[in-house]
Amino acid sequence: MPDFDLIVIGAGPGGYVAAIRAAQLGLKTACIEKEVVLGGTCLRVGCIPSKALLESSELFHEAKTKFSVHGIKLPSVELDLAAMLKRKYQIVLNLTKGVEGLLKKNNITRFHGHARLTAPGQVEMDGKEGKTTLQAKHIIIATGSKPASLPGVEIDRERVGTSTEALSFAEVPKHLVVIGAGFIGLELGSVWLRLGAKVTVIEYLNRILPGMDSELAAEAQKLFERQGFAFRLGKKVTAARATPSGAVVECEGDAPIECDRVLMSVGRVPNTDDLGVKELGLRLDKRGRIEVDPHFATSIPGLYAIGDVIAGPMLAHKAEEEGIACVEQIVTGHGHIDYNTIPGVCYTNPEIASVGLTEDQLTEQGIPYKKGSFPFRANARAQSLGHVDGRVKILAHEKTDRILGVHILGPRAGELIAEAVAAMSFGASSEDLARTCHAHPTLPEVMKEAALAVSGRAIHF
Repeated sequence: MPDFDLIVIGAGPGGYVAAIRAAQLGLKTACIEKEVVLGGTCLRVGCIPSKALLESSELFHEAKTKFSVHGIKLPSVELDLAAMLKRKYQIVLNLTKGVEGLLKKNNITRFHGHARLTAPGQVEMDGKEGKTTLQAKHIIIATGSKPASLPGVEIDRERVGTSTEALSFAEVPKHLVVIGAGFIGLELGSVWLRLGAKVTVIEYLNRILPGMDSELAAEAQKLFERQGFAFRLGKKVTAARATPSGAVVECEGDAPIECDRVLMSVGRVPNTDDLGVKELGLRLDKRGRIEVDPHFATSIPGLYAIGDVIAGPMLAHKAEEEGIACVEQIVTGHGHIDYNTIPGVCYTNPEIASVGLTEDQLTEQGIPYKKGSFPFRANARAQSLGHVDGRVKILAHEKTDRILGVHILGPRAGELIAEAVAAMSFGASSEDLARTCHAHPTLPEVMKEAALAVSGRAIHF
């Protein structure tokens, strides 16, 4: 019966990062993953392959519609979807091999199989060679999440599927219906829209991008509609199923929508199937997430949980930070994560990025604030790139000027948000950001101008 200091269940962003940090701190560490390849949902069928397709589809769209403005004339632009999917697959393969190499480099024992908690400090691993019982002083659950569904939606993984299937359509749908107007739905909807599909997005709420700043979300919706998205907001989906000719989606009070394919994208739920959490007596909240204390400890001594199986945003980088903080807490007694500075990014065009509180939340909580915004259209670099839609909005405390939230709609927002995260992590004020020298001409100058605008002194607008 092998003994370890730490067993990590799950080799996604939270799990493999936790395992590596544990090994760095001298723990004899094992990592159990049921999939053949490492990296979890994010790397295999989530963040990484979707970004590969977003990049390829955007280049295809620009070659068809925008290259001529730059003086680049092409006789024709043709789509080779098989080659595009092959590129996506190769990127995923390279990165999964990279994770495997990192585990070997750090002398982490990797087990391939399904893990099940059988007792405190004990895991039963069911692999190709049968069942093996492993023991450890500490165990971290990092099993991630899986796509959620709705009553009446019949997922057959052919005509009606999840994000996993939408990453690998063999041909461009004539009409794709996306159920859910969150990050995943809009990103994958963007991919197939650019490649030639008609895309209809159905959302239960009366807005897109739930949880994002409502002002920027409304602005983004107008831009997406201009691109060709059709939105049906405030609609409750009651059924979706395959038909002999494709698929059909039914909404309460509306005529059925006939289409080729349906993407079910209404969020994700914790992946704790057959993990033994209930049998072991772990406390779960009403959404099925494992309850933990501020140090990621569950109700069972020596058992911890991180990432998508606990409360908080289901984001890969949140899981990574929790993995590191959890392990450092175990080894050193100190582990820290600031949940106010975890950014969120939607990789549409334009991109949308956010960190901290939204204007809606500040109003609801009665926090006095002031704001400044600056449009990308007034920025020289954005003009040069030909991507001028959107703006940066900075929210600061009315009395202390401390930055409370930053929201970006515009080119490369996912990269720009890092400056805001760093500033907020160090407790910066909008004045601090306004007085920071930014290179010219660059997109980050929009951040500086928005910070200046908080006190009414933007220079270039």
